[in-house]
Amino acid sequence: MKTPRRRARELAVQALYQAGINNTAAPEIAKNIQDQPDFAKADEELFNKLFFGTHTHAAEYIQQIRPLLDRDEKDLSPIERAVLLMACHELSAMPETPYPVIINEAIEVTKTFGGTDGHKFVNGILDKLAAQLRPNDPKRGNA
Repeated sequence: MKTPRRRARELAVQALYQAGINNTAAPEIAKNIQDQPDFAKADEELFNKLFFGTHTHAAEYIQQIRPLLDRDEKDLSPIERAVLLMACHELSAMPETPYPVIINEAIEVTKTFGGTDGHKFVNGILDKLAAQLRPNDPKRGNA
């Protein structure tokens, strides 16, 4: 069973995906997502923080992600891009969430919506990004 926070992350990725491929205003995209029947099962506050925060700072976040990529930014799938941007927002603006949780959630969302090995790519990028954005966090073990 998916938690309300996982659902919020999945819906935020869907909204970011839409924002990345459509020329639609963020409030309209959010309303379309919020009108979905499953939205009632999501953490609305988290969705709003993730979607609007990521959307607002996407240009800044892609600048942080770009040097870590092993391919051109335009070669990212729209799902990988949305997940990486959202996780970058969480790592940057939501210190209350432990970075291993952010990375794990990003991997799970990528497994749900992304390509076959997309989650491995996302994991590698986010491990490097977390080390840069949260250098003083305790290192996680092999678990």
